[in-house]
Amino acid sequence: MTKYLFLTLTIILASSRISAQLSPDNYVLLDDKNALSKINFQNPLSNTITDIITIGDTVWLGTSRGVSLSIDGGENWTNFYGQADFGTDNISSIGYNNGVFWCATARSAEVTGGQTLPEGTGLKYTTNLGASWTTVPQPLDHPDSTTEQYGNNTLQALPVTVAIQNLAYDIAFTPNTIWIATFAGGLRKSTDNGQTWKRVLLPPDNLNSIAPTDILDFCLSPVNGEFCGEGNLNHRVFSVISTDDNTLYVGTAGGINKSTDGGISWTKFNAQNQSEPISGNFITALGYNQLSNTVWASSWKAEDQSEFYGVSSSSDGGQTWRTYLRDERPHNFGFKDFHTMIPTDNGVFRSSDNGLTWLLPNSIVDAESEASLRTNIFYAADSYQNKIWLGTADGLIRLQETPGRMWEGTWKIYFASQPLAANDESYCYPNPFNPRQEELKIKYSTGGTEANVTIRIFDFSFNYVRTVIQNVSRNRDLEGTPEFWDGKDDNGNYVPNGVYFYRVEVGDNDGVYGKILVMQ
Repeated sequence: MTKYLFLTLTIILASSRISAQLSPDNYVLLDDKNALSKINFQNPLSNTITDIITIGDTVWLGTSRGVSLSIDGGENWTNFYGQADFGTDNISSIGYNNGVFWCATARSAEVTGGQTLPEGTGLKYTTNLGASWTTVPQPLDHPDSTTEQYGNNTLQALPVTVAIQNLAYDIAFTPNTIWIATFAGGLRKSTDNGQTWKRVLLPPDNLNSIAPTDILDFCLSPVNGEFCGEGNLNHRVFSVISTDDNTLYVGTAGGINKSTDGGISWTKFNAQNQSEPISGNFITALGYNQLSNTVWASSWKAEDQSEFYGVSSSSDGGQTWRTYLRDERPHNFGFKDFHTMIPTDNGVFRSSDNGLTWLLPNSIVDAESEASLRTNIFYAADSYQNKIWLGTADGLIRLQETPGRMWEGTWKIYFASQPLAANDESYCYPNPFNPRQEELKIKYSTGGTEANVTIRIFDFSFNYVRTVIQNVSRNRDLEGTPEFWDGKDDNGNYVPNGVYFYRVEVGDNDGVYGKILVMQ
């Protein structure tokens, strides 16, 4: 399962920019809550869900706040965050193979000049659903590791000795081998569960294929170095998948590379070297549908003016490609039988006919809370039987789909939030709040008993703006679901940017106030 572009992850790692999405507990009106350990919750800890893997009723999530796990189809969640194994790192990729779950972690690091860049912090795996974890350091090279032997060729290689921009964007498996796709570190493999890693050669920018029998002279260099004057775009790796025991596809900043001999020889496909090519050379994600034997690629525009953003697919092993969804920016792929689901910045597109037609879901509304999803940014998709899981920039989505009715059924939206510490507390999130992209969630408690609740919004001068609910019977405990405000006044207009207040009145108790910052 592949992630999203380097730039996207950089933004996600820069938590200060979107902390409203990632850390709703930062906006508790009273005391801040400590980071949570591995205990059960009703929801994942993050609203930014970047990857999903389902195995029956077991659901693994890669998020901006660690890994989340449900073993009962989403009824309860175990969150791995804020503890010794994970700290407060983000998840840059996840993978699953034969009962073993893997994840790669990363964080935002400030470098010389005040610039912030992503930094890989290693990998972890568990064989027992998270009861214990084994940590693998971020793969680094020895400074003297300046050559690679390939057939009879001794090739120069740039040693990657730091973790800055060296993080795993994707994880794949073949028998006894784990593969990782890294930006600055290139493609790497391990045959001993991550104890050691070997660099894997891909064709340089000026060659369309390599084999050990070739006479070659190039430098393995994802970025510029002391003795590799120029980096190779095709050595900057973002995605990797395996389609059988010996066949691999690798997406880079220079195209798609295919190997049929377990990563020894490679053929490169790009927008320039085929008559029916991919749409663009920047391959941010790859997916494979076993039922249709189709490889899918998120093929973004690179340097050539003839390239364009979109999706490319091949059903003949990469010999020819079809392109779809021109100008859309896909992030990942998910499959439901023969159906293909593509999360993008403009919703999640789905095709039942191998790309001939596409259908977006209508409005996504939680069947219980009646809250609607307000973001169009989708990062991940997966399915099991009639359950479809979608990861967005503002929550996790589950659809219990009606058989034979595409995108129809019962929707559930999981919003990340912390339990209240006391019944007289309240908080809202995300905060700052952009009403054109999301809904404000207001958490409160009625003490676990039925009570009439009224919530009103006021501007900074305490002028009345909107009644969210009025004398509505509610039963909320400390972990209860929130109420929602769409950022509009009583006339249906979006409120201007600025500071607002809300007041929660529970029964005859004094009202509890909270502050909202609207920024759009």
